[in-house]
Amino acid sequence: MTSRSSASTVRLQHREVEARELMDDPDCDLQALTRTYRHFRVINALVAGWRRVYVRRLRPLLSASRETTLLDVGCGGGDVAIALARWARRDGLRLTVTGIDPDERAFAFCSARVPQRGVTFEQTTSAALVAAGRTFDVVVSNHLLHHLDDDARGALLADCERLARRVVVHNDIARSPVAYAAYFVATLPFVRGARPHASFIHDDGLLSIRRSFRPAELATLVPPGWRVRAQFPYRVLLVHRAGAGGPAGGSARA
Repeated sequence: MTSRSSASTVRLQHREVEARELMDDPDCDLQALTRTYRHFRVINALVAGWRRVYVRRLRPLLSASRETTLLDVGCGGGDVAIALARWARRDGLRLTVTGIDPDERAFAFCSARVPQRGVTFEQTTSAALVAAGRTFDVVVSNHLLHHLDDDARGALLADCERLARRVVVHNDIARSPVAYAAYFVATLPFVRGARPHASFIHDDGLLSIRRSFRPAELATLVPPGWRVRAQFPYRVLLVHRAGAGGPAGGSARA
């Protein structure tokens, strides 16, 4: 199955686990990759639902008098990290955000951005931060879980439990034929070869949807203490609070 298949012919009963996203190829077109990072800001603003996550789950933890630290794991182009810091600043709340990504190309893109108050970027991994003994009040990720196999996902969750002093929120896509069809149409202007806007947003975004979890699927795979929550529209949140216990998974709800 190719990412150019008609949206009406795609079957989404099962996750796509074999195909690799174009932007993950170390030899991919660097100009197209740079445009992809730029397009992340638009796509994430439209579909990722971070404003709702911030208002409902993150803002109540922040303070106007005490600094809160937040780690964005796999930060990509850095737009989520910047948006969270900007919203907190507008609300008069003190938040310092660190975005990390092991990909040198992502780090180079983030480093070239206009500096934002309260936001820094590092080329590193969650495992390296754990080894260094670093911790943060809050740990988040955007569209990261569906990239990982079972072993890598388990290692990430274990790292996050050690890194977060208060809460972890992994925000990802919930696989859906409706979401797939809508994304297919909405991102046609960004199809590779459609100059000057060519990027990997269309192809890789469709593959991301095919690779993503439905809430009930993810709930069967997570360790004790993690909770799966559905968020409208077509989002799945994986949440862990410091000191949480109990049976794995939990119900999937808003």
